[in-house]
Amino acid sequence: MSNINNLFNFGRSIPAPFDRVNKRVKVQSRYGDKGESTLCGNVVKAINAYCACVDGSGQGAVGTLEMSGTKCVAEYKSSTGPNSYHLVVYDMSNGALMASVYETDSESIEIYKLDSGNRDGAAVIFAMIPALLTDTEFSEKLNEYSQHRQNGFSDMNAATECLAILCDNVYRRAKDPTCGAHIKVELEPSGNLTRVSRTQLDAGKYTPQTVVAGEFSIFARMGASATIGKAEVIIEQKDFLGKFALHARTFTPMEQALIPELPDWYVIPQEVVDVCKHASVTTGKPTQMRNFLLRGPAGTGKTMGAKAIAAGLGLPYMKYTCSAQTEIYDFIGQIFPDSENASTGNATLDAELKELKAMGGITYPNVAKIMNLPGLDDMDYDPEGVFKALTGTEKPGVKSQDCMEVVLKMVTEKVKALSKRVEPKKDGGQSFSYVETDFIKALEHGYVVEIQEPTTIMQPGVLVGLNSLLEQEGSITLPTGKIIKRHPDAVVVVTTNISYEGCRGMNQSIVDRMNLVKDVELPTPEVMVQRAMSVTGSTDEYLVSKMVKVVNNMSEYCRKNAITDGTVGMRSLLDWIVSSEITGDAYESALSTIISKATAVEDDREALIVILEQEFAPKRRKSAA
Repeated sequence: MSNINNLFNFGRSIPAPFDRVNKRVKVQSRYGDKGESTLCGNVVKAINAYCACVDGSGQGAVGTLEMSGTKCVAEYKSSTGPNSYHLVVYDMSNGALMASVYETDSESIEIYKLDSGNRDGAAVIFAMIPALLTDTEFSEKLNEYSQHRQNGFSDMNAATECLAILCDNVYRRAKDPTCGAHIKVELEPSGNLTRVSRTQLDAGKYTPQTVVAGEFSIFARMGASATIGKAEVIIEQKDFLGKFALHARTFTPMEQALIPELPDWYVIPQEVVDVCKHASVTTGKPTQMRNFLLRGPAGTGKTMGAKAIAAGLGLPYMKYTCSAQTEIYDFIGQIFPDSENASTGNATLDAELKELKAMGGITYPNVAKIMNLPGLDDMDYDPEGVFKALTGTEKPGVKSQDCMEVVLKMVTEKVKALSKRVEPKKDGGQSFSYVETDFIKALEHGYVVEIQEPTTIMQPGVLVGLNSLLEQEGSITLPTGKIIKRHPDAVVVVTTNISYEGCRGMNQSIVDRMNLVKDVELPTPEVMVQRAMSVTGSTDEYLVSKMVKVVNNMSEYCRKNAITDGTVGMRSLLDWIVSSEITGDAYESALSTIISKATAVEDDREALIVILEQEFAPKRRKSAA
C-alpha cells in the first residue's frame, strides 16, 4: 500500500522568503475541507524549480514521453552539489515512480531514497507537474505564483496565499483517492524508489519527446532521438490580443477591419510581446517608444510579427514593401493636376509641366531631372561639393544624406509651385489631386505601419528623407503644402534581412531612430515543431521533430560555409512536411524541397544530403526483374 506520508512531511523547513511566514494559511484549494492550508517545503521547492526552469534562471527540466502518453520525466537540480541531479520517471497512469541520483562529473548513479534530509521528494513533486497541470486550479495558481515571483514577491500576503493553495491542491489530490482530480502516487514504506539504470539511460528509454519547462541535459543526450531543448513559455492569444492598447480609441468599421486577427496556430514570440510592452508602458512619457526594427533570416516570421504587434496594440495594420527602385515619393505620395489645360500663371512653370507630362508625370526623378539636380552618385563621390553647389554654403564633414535632404526640400517646393492654378475650382479648392500612401495614412491616423526590406533600396538617401517623420513629434510637408504631424499612437515597424544578396547596410540615422532593435532568429525547435504541425496538420510529432533537427543543422552548415544562393528555414520545413505526406518518403521529398532550395551548387547539395542522411536514410528501391 502506498505510503504517501513519506512524500508530505510538513515538518521540513520552507525555502526563503516564506521561511518567515506562518506555515498555516487561512485559505484552501477547491479540494480542501478545513478552511486552511499548510505550506509544504518540498512542494514549494518543486514549484520554485519549475518557475526557474520556465524563466531560464535555473537548471533542470521536466517533460513527457509522447510514446506512452502517461509518463513524465524530470531532471531536478539538487542543492547538494554543483554536479548532482535527481532523475525521476513518473507514470501518471498507475503512480509508479523511478528515481536515481546522477553525478554529471563522474556519471555515477545512486539509489534515490526519500528521507528527512536533502532527498525530501521535491524532485518527485517536480516530475509530477505535467500531471498536476491538468487541473485548472493548479494551472491558474501556478501562473499567478510565477507572476508574484517575477515581481520579487512585492505582495507577500497574496503570494503566500497563492502558494498555500498550490500546496493544498497537490496534497489533497495525491492523498485522497476519492478526489475528482486524484493523481496516483505509489511509494514503498522504506522510501526506496526503483532506480533509473545506466542501461536505460544509454538506450534512451526515457528520452523526453515533449518539454514542459527547462532544458534537458542528461536524458536528452542518451540514445537516438530528436533534439530536446528548452520549452517556450506559451503566451495565450486571449492574454495578448488588444491587451497593450496605447489609448482608448473608437475605430470606424473600415479601420476595425484592418486590425489583424491572428491564426489559431500562431505562437506569439517573446520579441513581439517585448515590443508591445515597450510601446504601451512608455505611452504618455516624454520619450514614447514607437519605432522598432526586426532583423532576421527569411521564414523567421518578421512580417507575421509586425501584424502580431498591431494585434497586441489593437491598432490597424498597413505595410509598404521596398524595392531597389523605391523613391521618396513612393512613401509620401504623388500629385496629379486635375486639368491638363490649367495654368500655374507662370510661363516657365507651364513649360515645365508640359515637359513633365511628356516624361510621364510629376514624379520625384522627373522633377529632379528638369531641375538639373545632382544624382546620388555625385552626392556619394563629393558630398561637400554638392552641398555647396545646392546651398551656397560650405559644410565640412557633410554626408550624402544631408545633400539628399536638401534635394528633397527643393523638389517638394518645386512640386508645390507646379501644382498651383490661377483658376480655382468651383468649390474653391486647388485644381490638383494628391494620392495619399498607406505610409502617410498610418502615421497621420495612428496605425501600425510595416516597412519591409528597406535595405534593398538602391538610393541610400531615400529613407533619410523620412527622418523627420520618425521623430516622436515629427512632421513632413506634403506636395500639396499640407503639413502632416505624426499621430502619438503611430508605430513604425521596420523588417529586414541584411544578409541576403541585394540587401545593403541600413543607414545609421535610421537605426538611431529605432527605439528597439530585435534580432529575430529561427524559432526554438519546440516552437518550430508546434508551428509546423499546426500549419500543415501533421500529427506525427516525432517525425516533425527530426525534420526540424535536420533543417536547423542545414541552416547552421550554410551559415558557417557561406552558402547564400538559397535559403533554409521555416518555409522549407513546411514544404518538406507537406511533400512527405504526399510521397510517403521523407528522404525523397527533402531532395526537392529543403535541399534544392538551399543551393544550386552540386557539391554543397551533396554536403547537405550527408546531414539529411544522419536522420533519414534513403529507402531501398526494388531492382527490376
